[in-house]
Amino acid sequence: MNTDYIKAIVESLLFASGVPLPLRRLVEVTGATKAEVKEALAALRAEYTGPYRGVRLREVAGGYQFRTVADYADYVKALGRDKPVKLSRAALETLAIIAYRQPLTKIEIEAIRGVDVDGVLNSLLTRKLITVLGRKDVPGRPWIYGTSQQFLEVFNLESITNLPPLPDIHEPTANAHAEDTSDSTAPEDSESGRGLFATGGGTVDPSRPGASEWTNGHASGNNGGPATGSH
Repeated sequence: MNTDYIKAIVESLLFASGVPLPLRRLVEVTGATKAEVKEALAALRAEYTGPYRGVRLREVAGGYQFRTVADYADYVKALGRDKPVKLSRAALETLAIIAYRQPLTKIEIEAIRGVDVDGVLNSLLTRKLITVLGRKDVPGRPWIYGTSQQFLEVFNLESITNLPPLPDIHEPTANAHAEDTSDSTAPEDSESGRGLFATGGGTVDPSRPGASEWTNGHASGNNGGPATGSH
């Protein structure tokens, strides 16, 4: 198959798709070889990198997708097609905890935040920014949460490993003239970026509910999942 012809097919597929297309899918649809599709993608990326181009070909969420250039974001917003995802501070904090510590349970999230997260989890599930990965092998078998494909798309990440590193947090230098703070509580979540991903693990439940099943007034329950039960 002619290289330019393959490139044109790939370009049309990427343009028509509303979600990032993985390389495997592009190979399957075009009938070209993996090497040919990669060559076509490289050629398209080079073409759209030129000056005064409104879109770029990006690797996002494990696939390829055309994305608008940030320089023209105000004009895209004025068009009014896609409303940006707006999250409360509580939702952003919870989402960050899940992103950097996943997989983890509702109780583990609450231990870090120090507040109940039922409502926030429901909101994030409804927006499909997080998903239920399964249940943890502990008494009560609580649900385990992690980020979703939608999370990667919204935050323009190729994979979860592309998250920016967390800054190191250092204890402040003691001030001899300062008020005695021996009874004060240490700042929440003062760990550095090392060991961010939880190792508690769990078993993946193949029948777990999708995020769309949580949108009808769902309450996440005491164990942080669809069913109410003990921790």
